[in-house]
Amino acid sequence: MNPLDIIKTRKSVRTFDGQGLREEDWEKLRAFAGGIRNPYHIPVTFVWLDAAAHGLSSPVIAGEAIYVAGKVPKVEHCEEAFGYSFEQLVLFAWSLGIGSTWIGGTMDRELFEKAANTGKDEYMMIVSPLGYPALEPAEADRKLRKAVRGDERLAASELFFDKDFSTPLTGEAEWLEAVRWAPSAANRQPCRIVKDGNAYHFYEKHTLGNGARGAWDVQKIDIGIAICHFMSVAGGALTIAEPGIDHREDIEYIATVSV
Repeated sequence: MNPLDIIKTRKSVRTFDGQGLREEDWEKLRAFAGGIRNPYHIPVTFVWLDAAAHGLSSPVIAGEAIYVAGKVPKVEHCEEAFGYSFEQLVLFAWSLGIGSTWIGGTMDRELFEKAANTGKDEYMMIVSPLGYPALEPAEADRKLRKAVRGDERLAASELFFDKDFSTPLTGEAEWLEAVRWAPSAANRQPCRIVKDGNAYHFYEKHTLGNGARGAWDVQKIDIGIAICHFMSVAGGALTIAEPGIDHREDIEYIATVSV
C-alpha cells in the first residue's frame, strides 16, 4: 500500500488475538524503529515492553502481549517530534498487519514509566499495545470507538484554509485528506492549516481546553501526527516562523511545511 492508503485504512485496535508478534514481523518493526527520524531532529526512543513480565495493562485493551513506549528529551517542540516519530512506527506496523492504539491516560503511568526506565530528563508521553487484531472487538472497544466517533472526521472546510482563517481551502484532496484522517486525543481534531503559496502553516486549535495541558501538551502530539501524515504524502521541508496570520486566541501557530 502507498502512504495514503495506509493512513486511510489504519484504525485503532484495542482487542488483540493474544498471540504476540511473529518473529519476522518483530525483526522488521525493530529495524524500522531504529531508523525513524523527525524534522525537528529530536530523538525519540522506542522501548519494547512485555506486558506479562512487567504487569502492564489498560482497562480499554484486551488480548495484548506487548507494548511499545516512546521516550523523548524534555526540550522545546518535543511533543510534535514525538507525535511525528511515533506515528511513523504506528503506520509501518499497520503495513505489516500489526494493530496499535495511542494510550496517554488509561494506564498506570508510573508503572509504565518505571518499566520503560524513563529518566528525569525525559517524558514517556504515550504507549501503545502491539499485536494482530482479534476477529471481533471486545464490547469495551466498540463502546469507546462509538463514544469518540472514531470513524468520523470534521469536514475539510472546517480544517483547511486559503491565506487566512476566513476562506476554506479547496482542490488539494490527497494531501489534506491524509491530515484529516490523522488520529487525535479523544478524536478532537485540533489541527488547522492555512495555505499561502507553497507554504502550509500548521496551527493547533485548543479543542481540549487549557486544563488538558500539564507538563506537556497532548494536542501538540496530535499536530506532530498530522505533520507526519502530510509529509508522508506530500514531502516538503519544515520550518518554524510565525507567518503573522490573524487568528483567535484559542489557536496557536506550530510550524510551516513548504512543498
